[in-house]
Amino acid sequence: MLYILFFIVLAACFLLGMTWMRIGLYNLSGSAMENWLREITGTPIKGLFAGIIMTIILQSSSAVTVIAVGLVATRILSFPQTIGIILGTNIGTTVTLEFLSFDMSNIIIPLLITGTIMQFLRGAKVKSSGFILLGIGIIFAAMNGFEWLSGPLAEIDYIQNLILLMSNNALIAFSTGIILTGLIQSSTVMTGIAMSFLAAGLFPFETGIAIMLGSNIGTCTTALLAGIGAGREARLTAYAHMWLNIGGALLFLPLIPALSNISSLLTTSPDIQLAHASVLFNVTCSLIVLPFANQFGKFIMIIHGKKIP
Repeated sequence: MLYILFFIVLAACFLLGMTWMRIGLYNLSGSAMENWLREITGTPIKGLFAGIIMTIILQSSSAVTVIAVGLVATRILSFPQTIGIILGTNIGTTVTLEFLSFDMSNIIIPLLITGTIMQFLRGAKVKSSGFILLGIGIIFAAMNGFEWLSGPLAEIDYIQNLILLMSNNALIAFSTGIILTGLIQSSTVMTGIAMSFLAAGLFPFETGIAIMLGSNIGTCTTALLAGIGAGREARLTAYAHMWLNIGGALLFLPLIPALSNISSLLTTSPDIQLAHASVLFNVTCSLIVLPFANQFGKFIMIIHGKKIP
């Protein structure tokens, strides 16, 4: 039970690190980013690049999607303008996972100390930069914690049974990714945990891919919650995000062995392989839909009962 509590604490720390890093990055970029978003979403491909850049800045596809929902709710953007943004967010979020694949164990303490000192200095930009450093330090400390905790967790009977079930059944691993991501509201955190467990050899690489695919569906809950009470057109943006992620995950679920083989050619480290697999999956899904962005938008409008103008 104590190790489960440690796991929950580490997950909370990971989320805290992501939140602080996001706050720092957003404060440095200011409202200019939202103004820029309004101006550059004239076509799906422009929206794609806008979504990629914003997600890299905010380190959260869910945060960018929630912003898009809010801009549609206030009639600053129309629903069709957000299709490209959504496609871009799924690509942009993979940058975080690639970043997490680097070993930064030696600089965790300097990052935390420097970030803490900067909180006592004057200047909003200095404090925001301190939040970024603190966030990065906490994230990598949590990643190391997960890797250390994987051994003790694997000795718990029901965790052993769950790992065995996930290792032998991709659908169970897929469902676990959906449920846990829905609870912690972050596909990056869920995939980061899977990367730590892969590095510790807790389960096969294919199981990690299935969890990653499931996490892409679980993360849709954030946008769906943001769409509640936001107006019918704003909810379409949340629905588009949901159907894009569901469609992509179901498309790649039977292709896990192929995705595993391709990722294995790029590196020998299982955790880095999962980061690369996430890139391949999200880029492929977004590029498949991009040429049909307008038709995809009309499809969303049809299935959710909105008249096409």
